Amino acid sequence: MNKNKSSTTILVHTAIGSGQESFKDHFSPCYKVTYQRLHITEHKIYSFIFCILKLFFILFLSILMAIQSPSSSTSFSYGFTYQVFISFRGTDTRHGFTGNLYKALTDKGIHTFIDDNDLQRGDEITPSLLKAIDESRIFIPVFSLNYASSSFCLDELVHIIHCYETKGRLVLPVFFGVEPTNVRHHKGSYGKALAEHEKRFQNDPKNMERLQGWKEALSQAANLSGYHDSPPRYEYKFIEEIVKYISNKISRQPLHVANYPVGLQSQVQRVKSILDNGSDDGVHMVGIFGIGGLGKSTLARAIYNLVADQFEGLCFLHNVRMNSAKNNLEHLQEKLLFKTTGSEINLDHVSDGIPIIKERLCRKKILLILDDVDKLDQLQALAGGLDWFGPGSRVIITTRDKHLLDHHGIEKTYAVKGLNGTEALELLRWMAFKSDNVPSRYKEILSRAVSYVSGLPLVIEIVGSNLFGKNIEEWKYILDGYDRIPNKEIQKILRVSYDALEEEEQSVFLDIACCFKGHGWEDAKYMLHAHYGHSITHHLAVLAEKSLINQYREYGCVTLHDLIEDMGKEVVRQESTKEPGERSRLCCQDDITRVLRENTGTSKIEMIYMNLHSMESVIDKKGKAFKKMTKLKTVIIENGHFSEGLKHLPRSLSVLKWKGCLSKCLSTSILNKFQNMKILTLDDCEYLTHIPDVSSLSNLEKLSFEHCKNLITIHNSIGHLSKLERLSVTGYRKLKHFPPLGLASLKELNLMGGSCLENFPELLCKMAHIKEIDIFYISIGKLPFSFQNLSELDEFTVSYGILRFPEHNDKMYSIVFSNMTKLSLFDCYLSDECLPILLKWCVNMTYLDLSYSDFKILPECLSESHHLVEIIVRYCKSLEEIRGIPPNLGSLYAYECKSLSSSCRRMLMSQQLHEARCTRFDFPNGTELGIPDWFEHQSRGDTISFWFHKEIPSISCIFILPERRWASNFSLYVNGYEIEIGCYRSQRLFPDHITLFDMKLEELCKGQHMYNMDKGLLKSEWIHVEFRSKDHENSVYAQMGIHVWNEKSNTEEENVVFTDPYLKKQRLVEVGVSVENMDQNLLLEFVVVFMVMTVMILIIGIMGGYRFMLSVTNL
Repeated sequence: MNKNKSSTTILVHTAIGSGQESFKDHFSPCYKVTYQRLHITEHKIYSFIFCILKLFFILFLSILMAIQSPSSSTSFSYGFTYQVFISFRGTDTRHGFTGNLYKALTDKGIHTFIDDNDLQRGDEITPSLLKAIDESRIFIPVFSLNYASSSFCLDELVHIIHCYETKGRLVLPVFFGVEPTNVRHHKGSYGKALAEHEKRFQNDPKNMERLQGWKEALSQAANLSGYHDSPPRYEYKFIEEIVKYISNKISRQPLHVANYPVGLQSQVQRVKSILDNGSDDGVHMVGIFGIGGLGKSTLARAIYNLVADQFEGLCFLHNVRMNSAKNNLEHLQEKLLFKTTGSEINLDHVSDGIPIIKERLCRKKILLILDDVDKLDQLQALAGGLDWFGPGSRVIITTRDKHLLDHHGIEKTYAVKGLNGTEALELLRWMAFKSDNVPSRYKEILSRAVSYVSGLPLVIEIVGSNLFGKNIEEWKYILDGYDRIPNKEIQKILRVSYDALEEEEQSVFLDIACCFKGHGWEDAKYMLHAHYGHSITHHLAVLAEKSLINQYREYGCVTLHDLIEDMGKEVVRQESTKEPGERSRLCCQDDITRVLRENTGTSKIEMIYMNLHSMESVIDKKGKAFKKMTKLKTVIIENGHFSEGLKHLPRSLSVLKWKGCLSKCLSTSILNKFQNMKILTLDDCEYLTHIPDVSSLSNLEKLSFEHCKNLITIHNSIGHLSKLERLSVTGYRKLKHFPPLGLASLKELNLMGGSCLENFPELLCKMAHIKEIDIFYISIGKLPFSFQNLSELDEFTVSYGILRFPEHNDKMYSIVFSNMTKLSLFDCYLSDECLPILLKWCVNMTYLDLSYSDFKILPECLSESHHLVEIIVRYCKSLEEIRGIPPNLGSLYAYECKSLSSSCRRMLMSQQLHEARCTRFDFPNGTELGIPDWFEHQSRGDTISFWFHKEIPSISCIFILPERRWASNFSLYVNGYEIEIGCYRSQRLFPDHITLFDMKLEELCKGQHMYNMDKGLLKSEWIHVEFRSKDHENSVYAQMGIHVWNEKSNTEEENVVFTDPYLKKQRLVEVGVSVENMDQNLLLEFVVVFMVMTVMILIIGIMGGYRFMLSVTNL
């Protein structure tokens, strides 16, 4: 056969022989095929074709076995038992690097598996270790000098790579004292060790297959990005870098399930089997039901974490019952659409949302969980039918009402089980001792405690918290109290935990259970502070420690379990079971209606929370029932009207929050009696037109008139309330003048939504406590000189308004806000005269947003803003010139600024502007502009690439999109793996716009698992860097350019090239019978040969057929 150096040779082992021969006897000698000139003798064609068919048959069997092989089950605890699994050679690194790495990981709270039984290891890997691998999230194989000499380590690695391939787990190799290329190509100590294994296994076919698996696993692991201890550096720094990367990877946690998820895994698997039962393409709804406290929501969160990665869209709607009552179903529909599609859609009615949900989600594979559903209309609005969602979607509903599921046609259901005795004992041990190590003397009394908790996880948590830190005698005393209460009366069991609180802690808990569930934490704390006259933060912490309340992270609101809420309300009800007017708190709407109608209120009532149905909103024309409530301190009315308004409310009142009050004005004579009032909130009072003299409210700390759209006047006394800390007046349409403010104690000022307000209020004194001012939808005719009294202002935002300054007032230039870092003037008709004044004010700002403004020039004084790093001037369509560039500017976003001059655009693309910094500039493309010449590599398409192999370069890139083509952004790939590029992806690419950015790859890729930073790797291999422009999954055509900044190099060898350096090299690849050994390039070459041979055979067949037809015709 012709040995042409430029040809690619494929060595193919064929299996030719009779069916009665053994498999290994089927191998014939090697056939060489050169496909450049195709010198192939005729008698070998048939043998070669048979070889090809044989190989495809083996490939088919391999794929079939892979498809049919069952996947390992996922363990619980966020889907993983261990966050990190370390595979290592004990004799090499146990008492050094690996031991230190393990300690560093565990010190960071990262649950790490490390095998401590090195001396007891045999040749076979144990089932328990395989289980630990299956239940681990991230793997760190530590490749040391003698790693490959251990068959145990190699078997571990094979299973790790299996998890990497089949479950998408992360493998982060660490090369400690070895070169990655030696591991990858089986050289050095790794080659010697594998040769020794091969020598041992040469007469054992089974172990030879095992050896082949080891080689493949080593090569595959070494091809993954990891860490190399070269160049030499301090070990602790090397470990710190690894731990930091691991910490970042696991920082984005799934939903919180439970602190101690005892007995949950088996139920998770049962529900998952129900979810999996049926067609993968079908849509399934599953109902989870049971009484309160069983852990339905906890189970749903665990299922969500386990299966979430399988879906295109995810939505977990917490507490549908409460949120639908509080925020209406339209809000939940909007949230469902936002979480699954990212679209912010405002809905006016539930009926509007149903077709939109069906249209947007019917083609997407969705996981939707509706937690705590209690009404059929909630299901009809959020998951009305199976045809709402795309193939493979799953909908999970948790509810207390099994009938609700039946009514909605949900056939797949699961009844949540309580914990059995063993599980309850385990959870109680953890709650009562915070450890699994329980003194033996507690064994008997623990068994006694378990008998009282009824298998309800919530009850166990509360009882365990109540027993925590107590000695045996205290346990007996508490349990003796339980003895007097029947086991089935869960409310009374919870009452024992309540009784363990101090008196005022009990009172705060009852307030929360009756009146503040669902309120924002800050709002609730502020009202409770006013109610008690002092801070109650400590009491809230105690209640949280006792598991009586918790703060829900997503909403930032006060939450507590339904059982505990019911228990608190029952405590209040027991104060007077027959006469609600004799209780300390009124929150049951039927009880409130009765008290007010029958005028049975008493001095025992201290707090009222009223949210009546619309048909019952007017229940007492004069509200005289309040007169008898002489100790009433807090009134929260979200729906309830009285003809004489505040007239009969007692003077003891400290907090009044009345939403939708029908009064047209507040009477000064009425307000005079509320000298103890600290919070007055009258929001959404559409008939309120005047705020009278409020000087008598000398103790007022918070005053709010939000969305009182017909408000016309506010008395000047509002500006002299010396203790006022929070003032909010928003959504007013007719108020033209705001009184002067001399409020030295003020911390929050909210004046949003006053379209007719002519001037910002005069500030009569220093207001050093205000850090942020947000002004929305206000046409401020003139910003007064006294604005400087906001001396400690950090952020100033004006949006959708008009901002002007007094004319010919040079004093405005002298104002300086030294602490202000963020200035946002969004769509406020900013003129060229105002802009220099504002820029002079904010000499230390770091962020400037002037979007949608009418100015023409960014003045030269902008260059004096040495701390400014980001400028946004989107849709400033009159902007022509940028005369000043801050010296440390990093980002400039000038979308749709189409009036920019050509000279300005060229200035923004100047090489000098980008050379000394890391920047991103976005601005419109000019018709005469193209990619500047200093970008030495330019292309047209959807990708642009370069290769480097010595030093990591700093680069500048430019993208120019054509008209009417959007791109979600660009992506960066290093050696085929996508790198997270953070802030570079925070903005979209606009049509007919230029995006020019600089990046330092060394900083960007630090810690990424896609490629290593060690110099040895960079010197031996070319690293491929590719940028792609795309809109979601679709490629976008663009003009692109790359410039590499000059590096200092000790050699003349080229570091960066723009064509694939590997295309110049000759490659000889061996392909054996084992199809798994083929890499992608080899498979490509193999396919080429096969296609050429197939075409030749077809041509020969056609020619033969043609000749046959001719001969027949001649006959």
